Amino acid sequence: MGRYVIRRLLQMIPVFAGATLLIFLMVNVMGDPVAGLCGERQCDPATEAQLRKEFGLDQPVWQQYLTYMGHVFSGDFGTAFNGQKVIDLMASAFPITIRLTLVAVFFEILIGIVFGVVTGLRRGRPVDTSVLLLTLVVIAVPTFVTGLLAQLLLGVRWKIIEPSVSPTAPLGELILPGLVLASVSLAYVTRLTRTSIAENARSDYVRTAVAKGLPRRRVVVRHLLRNSLIPVVTFIGTDIGALMGGAIVTERIFNIHGVGFQLYQGILRQNTQTVVGFVTVLVIVFLVANLLVDLLYAVLDPRIRYA
Repeated sequence: MGRYVIRRLLQMIPVFAGATLLIFLMVNVMGDPVAGLCGERQCDPATEAQLRKEFGLDQPVWQQYLTYMGHVFSGDFGTAFNGQKVIDLMASAFPITIRLTLVAVFFEILIGIVFGVVTGLRRGRPVDTSVLLLTLVVIAVPTFVTGLLAQLLLGVRWKIIEPSVSPTAPLGELILPGLVLASVSLAYVTRLTRTSIAENARSDYVRTAVAKGLPRRRVVVRHLLRNSLIPVVTFIGTDIGALMGGAIVTERIFNIHGVGFQLYQGILRQNTQTVVGFVTVLVIVFLVANLLVDLLYAVLDPRIRYA
């Protein structure tokens, strides 16, 4: 196990370097950040030259990337064009988005797996058909439509919740945004669990457990569910990074000042330091989540061994 973890950590290095390089190049072709700083009026040559020198934009792109990565490894993610440290923006944004992501993952696990088990054990019955139709509707409806409808009905018309989340974003106010953020992923988790449960229910080891006279609950939880969760865990693990980085729409709807909000502001203002810094951390989150998912396979299925 130890050698496998070390090998995977070493494999992360070129993946991390390649991903950050690609992000850096993509962000640098978004537009001229100096033009964005000057607004509608064009900068005079002296001011433009000073700004480019101050932010290192007068260097070649490859040199800018090497300089940036050198600062990243020392814990310096640069300075935004408004003079604010990117690390300070992360310190205020990431805790909020992490709480939002945890709420979303909780709904994925609780509702998605429960509905998947119920429909998988009752395949072809009315409850199975109803849940499948419901998940298709959820997948088909864009997140911004779901979020705006939930905000309009629950926040504005029925006044059950506040229409927007307060700046501190307490956990109680993130329940509805978390459910909206998790809605599409929740539907996929339900369908994945249902398919896996239905396939494994016909396996020999399940028939053997039933033939031994084991209680139905133990057969489902100890044998059937445990082996059926491997594709679900894979999806949820890879979805964590997507939820954190893809929360731009949800955070904009509910006025949540998290990672999505900062990325939106950085893209809008062509602030390359902010965008690259936040996405770099998201790449690390994605890589670590994938490693943890691979290690969980051995917990779910004792037959899996890592050399």
